[in-house]
Amino acid sequence: MSPEAVVHIGRQAIETVLLTSAPMLIAALVIGLIISIFQAATQINEQTMTFIPKIVAVFVTLLIFGPWMMELLVTFTTGIITQIATVGK
Repeated sequence: MSPEAVVHIGRQAIETVLLTSAPMLIAALVIGLIISIFQAATQINEQTMTFIPKIVAVFVTLLIFGPWMMELLVTFTTGIITQIATVGK
């Protein structure tokens, strides 16, 4: 396997990880910002108030984007397996 192929596979892996984690991270970020603005406006500083909405948002995002993420991961895995099979010949 050439060094270019290894770099290409590594780049694809990083892109896949970023694409699959982005929806959940963005949802957690948005909910976190909304909760912090609410806490700053009301001066309620309870630490547990941030965790439950973030967890719910991440699970809802996972339910919504789950099929797309699974398709992306299956496509990546299939591509890697076919590349291994063609290199082995």
